[in-house]
Amino acid sequence: MTEKEPILRTGFAERLCHWLMVACFIPVALSGLSWFFPSLSWLSGVLGTPQLARVLHPFLGVLVFILLAFMFARFAHHNVLVKSDRLWFRNVKAVVLNTPAAHKLRIGKYNAGQKVLFWLIMLAIAALLASGLVIWRRYFSGYFPIPVIRLALLLHAMAGIGLVLLIAGHVYLAIWVRGSISGMLTGYVSRAWARHHHDRWYDEIAGAGKSDGRRR
Repeated sequence: MTEKEPILRTGFAERLCHWLMVACFIPVALSGLSWFFPSLSWLSGVLGTPQLARVLHPFLGVLVFILLAFMFARFAHHNVLVKSDRLWFRNVKAVVLNTPAAHKLRIGKYNAGQKVLFWLIMLAIAALLASGLVIWRRYFSGYFPIPVIRLALLLHAMAGIGLVLLIAGHVYLAIWVRGSISGMLTGYVSRAWARHHHDRWYDEIAGAGKSDGRRR
């Protein structure tokens, strides 16, 4: 591994799944917001007519869940909180202000903030699926009493708004940390980026590269 050689951070299958999820999530979120806020009713036009939006919204929502389930299977083991993550939590201010102390936190492939965001997103999508099935009038709502449907509607709205806010935060952080979006487009990041933002992960990758070199 040379100094100029980029590091593979995200494989093709994961990147494809990520961008498919983005393409599906945007119309689902916009159509959902159009029903939650009457002043935004015009957003339902993103899926055609309001009637068509009500048909497509749940199907696309299920597709978003399936794609996130795939990403869960691929990324969950990288997002388990470990003891060294306490260092990140104790230095959140340094991370936000991007001071030198923020780059000596022994961060793995994902930092503690990214891990928390990951689990909150997965919790929100699980709540959306469960509540969405209950209120899916065409197929399932007839099996549930009215009080349960009302509670499911409340949970669906809360989880939906929460997921939109979480995704918005995810997008903001991806823009804020230069190189993150290009890394998710190409799959590769520079060695300097890896050292700067995920020092422990870089050491693991570099160590594995040296071991392979010695074996060869």
